[in-house]
Amino acid sequence: MAGKLYLVATPIGNLGDLSPRALETLERVDFIAAEDTRVSIRLLNHFSIKKPLVSYHQHNQNSAGPSVLQRLLAGESCALITDAGMPAISDPGEDLVRLCAESGVEVLAVPGCCAVVSALAVSGLPTGRFTFEGFLTTNKKNRREHLQSLMYEQRTMVFYEAPHKLRSTLADLLETFGDRPIALCRELTKLHEETIRTTLAQAVDFYRDNEPKGEFVLVLAGAQPEEGSALTLEEGVSLVLRKRMAGLGMKEAVRQVAADTGLSRKDLYAAALQQEDS
Repeated sequence: MAGKLYLVATPIGNLGDLSPRALETLERVDFIAAEDTRVSIRLLNHFSIKKPLVSYHQHNQNSAGPSVLQRLLAGESCALITDAGMPAISDPGEDLVRLCAESGVEVLAVPGCCAVVSALAVSGLPTGRFTFEGFLTTNKKNRREHLQSLMYEQRTMVFYEAPHKLRSTLADLLETFGDRPIALCRELTKLHEETIRTTLAQAVDFYRDNEPKGEFVLVLAGAQPEEGSALTLEEGVSLVLRKRMAGLGMKEAVRQVAADTGLSRKDLYAAALQQEDS
């Protein structure tokens, strides 16, 4: 009988946030697959957990993933952990989950800390509907296309960003979206946790004179619907094609635009397909 893969959420800063169930799982599994074993060993030592560690990250996942899978198929159980937060979310763990799903290995979530949800909760911005965009690429062309595909997105948007790239990212967001409300959540759950609720223009000005420190979660307000001026089908098709340029499949791009604009999904799909073919 195959073993089980447990996706165990780890603290994003405060070790007190590791749940009792997570502790129990880490103590019970046969081995632990970690993003960075040097980081994970400190966590495990803090809780006096002694388990074999294997490395699993974006640079070795093509070889490490099948290796972990073989051990699972042989009957061992494994806990997958990242340096902070929930594995498989904006994380190479998603490929290991896919391998397990394809091979019939059971995957169980042991939930806990998540920077996205924590930042949304304290942002002061609408949380009923949101879109998680992760880290923006450093490739200028792809970055521009990604942001342009979100120009008319009405849901609250969440981005991750490192301190050394924050200034350029804020400038790009301001250029693309104009001056919108934003919450900059820094060092969540840590000693110097801070949430700055401001606007993009003010954030650009602030960090021009102040050095960004710590890891950031950026929570950006979505576009305001224009009252009394519904988009035309042609404008809707343009939005679909922008999302296609950002990497979405046709059906998903059409679904998103139809949901955001109220345009007919059938009409959007037919018109976008015709324009893309031409």
